[in-house]
Amino acid sequence: MNYQTNSGKLKEGLARGISKGWKGFVWMIEIILPVSFLTALLAWSGWMERVDFVIQPVMGFLSLPGIAALPLLMGALTGIYGGIASMAVLPLNVGQMTLIAVFLLIAHNLILEGIVQGKSGMGILKATLFRLVFAVITVLIIAPFIDTAGQSTASAATTVLDSSQTFTDMLSEWCHVMWVLAIKIFFIIMFVLTMVEILKIFGWINYIVRFISPVLKIMGLSRSVGILWITAIMFGLAYGGAVIVEEAKRGNLTDEELERLHLSIGINHAVIEDPALFLPFGIGLFWLWIPRLVIAIVAVHLLALWRGFTGPEKC
Repeated sequence: MNYQTNSGKLKEGLARGISKGWKGFVWMIEIILPVSFLTALLAWSGWMERVDFVIQPVMGFLSLPGIAALPLLMGALTGIYGGIASMAVLPLNVGQMTLIAVFLLIAHNLILEGIVQGKSGMGILKATLFRLVFAVITVLIIAPFIDTAGQSTASAATTVLDSSQTFTDMLSEWCHVMWVLAIKIFFIIMFVLTMVEILKIFGWINYIVRFISPVLKIMGLSRSVGILWITAIMFGLAYGGAVIVEEAKRGNLTDEELERLHLSIGINHAVIEDPALFLPFGIGLFWLWIPRLVIAIVAVHLLALWRGFTGPEKC
């Protein structure tokens, strides 16, 4: 009898997970396709390179050379991969690349991930500004401890930005990238939402949340957001967004809980995949993991103090 009951629960969890996973996948693709195509079109047109000079004066403030504006801009608009692609061909040293990496780990893919956060509990503008401000603050804090005067790892001769690609080639490449990305998103969202539903049906989710409660307390978060926090930490905002939206729809989380969650995961998410992408540049593990973790903790506790003085406010 117990076996039949567990088998029934498992089937129910699978059915719910697959249903919600498909809805979450469609929701993500509806956002990703138009945003990524517009970004690819802008990059292909050369517009990004032409407006690069606008933010160059800020680079000195961040202890970076003017050419660092391009990977920061590309990363902020297109994501980690865009930033790395630009950074790889520029004459930058390890110290400068470290500052760029720390900035981009916090503030990347701001358009897409801003929309995701906007649809799952926090205003788009607020979420984006939070990430940009704390990215700048983090870089300013660690810059004095980073040697940015070393020899560059690439010669100026290798700085080549290919503007000869035809529109057809660009479109073909974009379609290929989106196809691969869509497959990855499909399996991740299906897996995560199905596992969440199974854990809920068997009542295991409470044990997991109870186990990580000490960590959540340090992060300044409530136990109610435990699974959502883990999802974003492991899979990132883009992939975790569908899970967060689904949970937010249930109405079990307060505006303040969602705001704290989004502030925390906006600064510190995808802690395995994203930092690993920068390892080939010789950047130390400490700088890739610790600064944004500490800043995420500080930011959430500062928000709590601010709310204590000003009173609750809707996201």
